[in-house]
Amino acid sequence: MNDTDITALTTRVLWTVLALGLVFGVIARRTRFCTLGAISDVVAMDDWQRARMWALAVATAMLGFNIMVALGWVEARNSLYAGPRLLWLSALVGGALFGFGMSLASGCGSRNLVRLGGGNLKSLIVLLVLAVSASATLRGLTGVLRVETVERVGIDLPAGQDLPTLLAATTGLPVTTLAALIGGLLAFALLVWVLRQPEGRRGETWLGGLGIGAVIVAVWWVSGRLGYVPEDPNTLEPAFLATSSRRMESLSMVAPVAYAFEWLQFFSDKSRVLTLGIVAMFGVAAGALVHALATREFRWEGFANVEDLGQHLVGGALMGVGGVVALGCTVGQGISGVSTLSLGSFLAVGGIIAGTLLGLRWQRWRIERAA
Repeated sequence: MNDTDITALTTRVLWTVLALGLVFGVIARRTRFCTLGAISDVVAMDDWQRARMWALAVATAMLGFNIMVALGWVEARNSLYAGPRLLWLSALVGGALFGFGMSLASGCGSRNLVRLGGGNLKSLIVLLVLAVSASATLRGLTGVLRVETVERVGIDLPAGQDLPTLLAATTGLPVTTLAALIGGLLAFALLVWVLRQPEGRRGETWLGGLGIGAVIVAVWWVSGRLGYVPEDPNTLEPAFLATSSRRMESLSMVAPVAYAFEWLQFFSDKSRVLTLGIVAMFGVAAGALVHALATREFRWEGFANVEDLGQHLVGGALMGVGGVVALGCTVGQGISGVSTLSLGSFLAVGGIIAGTLLGLRWQRWRIERAA
């Protein structure tokens, strides 16, 4: 494969992911898919529909990814989530910061992209602040703090931190077999829970759950299968095309927002190139815009007052820092990461849920005090 072939394949990967991001945006807006919404619905109204939708998305992504592992198409160790060093403190602390910030900013990165597509200018400000804080946490001041604090704490494992790899060392079974078994069992358990109540059997629940989960699996396939080159002619090493991490990637909505902001800022710098994460982000916003215009739901929306502005600024900053520290967000760790069966991803999700519950409780206390 020569340089021309690599360029053509990279272009194909980017266009495919852009289309998948657009599908994600349409589905997320149509079904109101939102992790914060799912948690707040349960806490405030005892309504579990969006929680079951989210669980169905996780089950779909988990089953799809591990079927691909069983077929030998992809390997969890090639992703950002399943490395041999388990940064458990980063996952918990970063997840909690992200979850608390999400409760202040009216949604996670993906939800704000969807809201932006519908004309919400508050989401534009949140995403700009998220981009700056995430960029600083990747390579700036808060990045130094990240490396010198939480990332000093971890557990070095003999192989990857995904469950099939961990169990393969003790059972002697192949990773491919364990991936199919564990992924299938966990997905089945989630599916049973989804179907237990009537809200889990509604068409909207299945559209959101299956649709979002299938997009995550499709991006894994594009990145890990279509975009995989056994030998890059420039480096003579294996390569995953159009990824920022140089590893196999699926959707995530924190670091890619920062990379998109930097790409726009330094567009004339030829070393700044479009990546899978950047085009997916543009696709999500475009898909939401298409749906909003098609349904005549597009309307401009701004901040109610200075307090509303300040709350969203703090929320965006916490999400940017927390999302980088935790290596992902409600989509990046909550669906993409968990689909690899990574221990770190499960811990990050626990941190996100805990931070969100704390944020919702703080919001309720603040409202009651004002009243």
